[in-house]
Amino acid sequence: MHGLRRELLVAAAILMDKQGRVLLVANDWSRRGKVRYTLPGGMVEAGETIPVAIAREVQEETGLRVRGILHLAYVIQIEDPRKSERTIAMAFRADYEGLLNPKDPDGHVVEARFFTADEVAIKLDEHRPLLEPLMDYLRGERGRFYAYSGWGNEGTRI
Repeated sequence: MHGLRRELLVAAAILMDKQGRVLLVANDWSRRGKVRYTLPGGMVEAGETIPVAIAREVQEETGLRVRGILHLAYVIQIEDPRKSERTIAMAFRADYEGLLNPKDPDGHVVEARFFTADEVAIKLDEHRPLLEPLMDYLRGERGRFYAYSGWGNEGTRI
């Protein structure tokens, strides 16, 4: 990508309840009521390991405590030419304990809730780079790499 301004490292957790439902958080990053559902997670900060970042983000966004990382689920690379940005996002299956009680210090998370696979497909429908890898994972695929140009449904696999 020519003129790359930023490279972002993101880590997310796949947390599932006893019924096999997946935890998603609703983010209102613009604070204008436009919500995007994602897995709990976020930026890996300077000097932070990925497991520490996942534990921190899950605690902030959901109130749950990560007990352990089970395995790498998938990796996504998104080249966003509009923002001159590259994002590398890794999703890990993790164990957790506690009760849902989001206290996002950034104020972006407006909901944290478990959803069935069919509900996940609806919630993530407008964001192919978020939907496709997670649905493949839920169907049993592990450790895959995905690359996209753009974040929305117009994002093409590269």
